[in-house]
Amino acid sequence: MSSVESHQEHLSQSDPSPSPNSCSSFELIDMDAGSLYEPVSPHWFYCKIIDSKETWIPFNSEDSQQLEEAYGSGKDCNGRVVPTDGGRYDVHLGERMRYAVYWDELASEVRRCTWFYKGDKDNKYVPYSESFSQVLEETYRLAVTLDEWKKKLESPNREIIILHNPKLMVHYQPIAGSDEWGSTPTEQGRPRTVKRGVENISVDIHCGEPLQIDHLVFVVHGIGPACDLRFRSIVQCVNDFRSVSLNLLQTHFKKAQENQQIGRVEFLPVNWHSPLHSTGVDVDLQRITLPSINRLRHFTNDTILDVFFYNSPTYCQTIVDTVASEMNRIYTLFLQRNPDFKGGVSIAGHSLGSLILFDILTNQKDSLGDIDSEKGSVNIAVDQGDAPTLEEDLKKLQLSEFCNVFEKEKVDKEALALCTDKDLQEMGIPLGPRKKILNYFRTRKNSVGINRQTTQSASAVNISKESEFCSSIDDTRNDEYLDVGIGQVSVKYPRLIYKPEIFFAFGSPIGMFLTVRGLKRIDPNYKFPTCKGFFNIYHPFDPVAYRIEPMVVPGMEFEPMLIPHHKGRKRMHLELREGLTRMSMDLKNNLLGSLRMAWKSFTRAPYPALQASETAEETEAEPESSLEKSSDVNADETSAAVKEEVPPINVGKLNGGQRIDYVLQEKPIESFNEYLFALQSHLCYWESEDTVLLVLKEIYQTQGIFLDQPLQ
Repeated sequence: MSSVESHQEHLSQSDPSPSPNSCSSFELIDMDAGSLYEPVSPHWFYCKIIDSKETWIPFNSEDSQQLEEAYGSGKDCNGRVVPTDGGRYDVHLGERMRYAVYWDELASEVRRCTWFYKGDKDNKYVPYSESFSQVLEETYRLAVTLDEWKKKLESPNREIIILHNPKLMVHYQPIAGSDEWGSTPTEQGRPRTVKRGVENISVDIHCGEPLQIDHLVFVVHGIGPACDLRFRSIVQCVNDFRSVSLNLLQTHFKKAQENQQIGRVEFLPVNWHSPLHSTGVDVDLQRITLPSINRLRHFTNDTILDVFFYNSPTYCQTIVDTVASEMNRIYTLFLQRNPDFKGGVSIAGHSLGSLILFDILTNQKDSLGDIDSEKGSVNIAVDQGDAPTLEEDLKKLQLSEFCNVFEKEKVDKEALALCTDKDLQEMGIPLGPRKKILNYFRTRKNSVGINRQTTQSASAVNISKESEFCSSIDDTRNDEYLDVGIGQVSVKYPRLIYKPEIFFAFGSPIGMFLTVRGLKRIDPNYKFPTCKGFFNIYHPFDPVAYRIEPMVVPGMEFEPMLIPHHKGRKRMHLELREGLTRMSMDLKNNLLGSLRMAWKSFTRAPYPALQASETAEETEAEPESSLEKSSDVNADETSAAVKEEVPPINVGKLNGGQRIDYVLQEKPIESFNEYLFALQSHLCYWESEDTVLLVLKEIYQTQGIFLDQPLQ
């Protein structure tokens, strides 16, 4: 007799029904409920490794139905591919594997699930294998049909499953040496619960995503491989961002959804950290890294050094090439998989990722520049450009009469930059013009850095006067402006194959980097060559975020635009704070008014009685005027508050004339200690409903679709 048979004999002898506490409902079961057999409804799951544990996650109802239809179509499943999760994953039905489409990710096992058992440590249910589920289903069918229960089965892992009745099925794990010690399954602790059908287990199954895609947004991450405090990847964080957007579309764009005007916005992550650190730089860094505080140094090498990599010509080229090529590759693949897509494209960047996108957008060509050949206009980072020409430079310096001298000596702009004072003297250039020329090229070289390869060619600048940062060297009339290429490293910026509609920056250090590069002011007429909109979104306690608007309008002090709460109005603690501020100002004004009245009445007390009527009239007029003044003050404060919400100031064309800086409202708990929540504030954007709603509102406004109710 085998050990399994002896084990089953022990089971039959001891009749291991659960204890009264665990199966008190056994006698109360209505047996008529199981008298008729109905086939189980399968649901499809996929397996993901989360925290080093296998977790089975259900497909949404639409995807599961598609997989089931493909499975039951009768065709060969080996070559069958079913797109799921909004087209971001493909399920190879024959392999029972799930593959990511747009990014690199480990393949996940897929399973058609009908029977489940409760896991060990958590209360999540784990599906049995498809083959064993068929055995369980057949046993269950016979038990229901013949009304013969207490069926015992052995799983491939030598685990015993007992079907007591339709509502009570248990699973016993084997214990090593149980036969030698004579133990029975009832002595192995609490049995696991077995469930038939996904409707009998507690699992959250979503309805699915709308098929129609209205807009595509690429999301670029910042430093390091992790994007939040839970050390999740950019893919997982963008999944949260997408989920929040789907929920907000149902709550804030309900009318448009009911009228089938909109579908959804697709957010796709762009990863540049992995290609950068696969260049071998990590091995080189490890050789020179000190052995002490190993974890901290590893964290520094893996995250903070990304900022220094971006300021290195070698690795900056790798980063911008990776970001641009990934966005172009994903866009091309997206169009192949969605041939009916007619929507626009926007881009979003978090932290350093926003700076990368800013530099790429700055170095794109506008539509008129496309007429030029690819040699110099795409490659705006190769050299200083053919224009302004040497003749134009000399004209600016009012030295046009020496053009013939340089032409005779065959000295072009590059050669002139290498000439010394002695060389110019030998060509017959007088002392004054020599000093002007040498100072011009020396200042130009030092202000730009190495080879000034990010300056746009003058042909492109002259074609579009609006797409220009004025240079303090190239235009003496606008000496407060500096060129956008100031301080940027020598790289060749690739070209995007599409024109983004809006650029969203989350927790962005763009303003700081531009200032450090030497850019004192942004020309109000400047705008991205290929992108119409730019929103700088940040949390008030974000230590990495900086403003942009003060660089456009440095002479004015004004607050950023306050992002409305997604439920409307302001957060309660902010309203309370403003209410207290208003009340204190009112008390102050009323107190000053009453003191002013008392002082005037005191000083006028000795006047003769015949002037009493006149004095009374004056005293009656005085409080009225003081009240008018106080009311004027309050009116000014109120109007100032309104102006803060919609300030009538011009912040340039960088965002099409709209405001650029948008600040989130901090939570009440965050306002207690700004420093405590500083790091969390820099990573809060992925799950922020207010941030996502602003993104959706601005995207759909370009299509003429607005919120159901405007937020205040």
